[in-house]
Amino acid sequence: MFKTRLISGIILVLIALLTIISGGWVLIGTLGAVSVIGMSELYRIKNIHLTPPAVLMYTGTAAYYILLAFDRTEFLWPCVLAVLILLLAVYVFTFPAYKADQIMMLYFGFFYVAVMMSFIYRTRVLEDGSWIVWLVFLASWGCDTLAYCTGMLTRRRPGGNHQMSPVLSPKKSVEGAVGGVAGAALLGALYALCANRFGGARLDAAVCAVICGAGGAISMVGDLAASAVKRDFGIKDYGTLIPGHGGILDRFDSVIFTAPIIYYLAVYVGR
Repeated sequence: MFKTRLISGIILVLIALLTIISGGWVLIGTLGAVSVIGMSELYRIKNIHLTPPAVLMYTGTAAYYILLAFDRTEFLWPCVLAVLILLLAVYVFTFPAYKADQIMMLYFGFFYVAVMMSFIYRTRVLEDGSWIVWLVFLASWGCDTLAYCTGMLTRRRPGGNHQMSPVLSPKKSVEGAVGGVAGAALLGALYALCANRFGGARLDAAVCAVICGAGGAISMVGDLAASAVKRDFGIKDYGTLIPGHGGILDRFDSVIFTAPIIYYLAVYVGR
């Protein structure tokens, strides 16, 4: 299992490097495809992934990303509202073919996966975005790794750790969370210094530390939220697409939450 997980992780990193460095339509296409797959994983829970309303959500995702690709950002939120209105139109004109909880799940999937995932691209196209976008992954995956390491180290001390969410995720500790956030902030600062020194970037190390630390804290909420949904529906993983990891949502749950935070912090704090 460890070997499979490691190989899958390496392949994921290589794909991320290729698509994010390429940017443009390569990144847009990849994020759009990943969003649709992630949405279908979520919809599969309620067996609505192949229904006409689900197809409408996939189509709305394509429209949203096309607008993004052509830099028509003024139409993004109208698109989000239009998708909601069209979905509700399908709901009322086909009533009672679909239940209210199914309709809510459909729109939730569109916003939670497709819209929030799109902030990876929106961060990439910012000024210095080719550097800043990597903070999304440093904050989410870096915080997760360092939180695990810190939790393992502090668990051995007398009295053990303090559980952060005893019912939902008893193995996650407050000590691990603190270590993860602090570690993410440190990674952000080190990344900025290295990018400036070896890549000619113009990043503020202190700002990157704040952004990465805040992103790391939010990433834990994303991780726990995805776990809560799985617990509610009694499933172990969202899918099997990524061997050793599960589905798209199992691997990108924290990234989905982190991307919008990194984007807005970069825009308003990183000025």
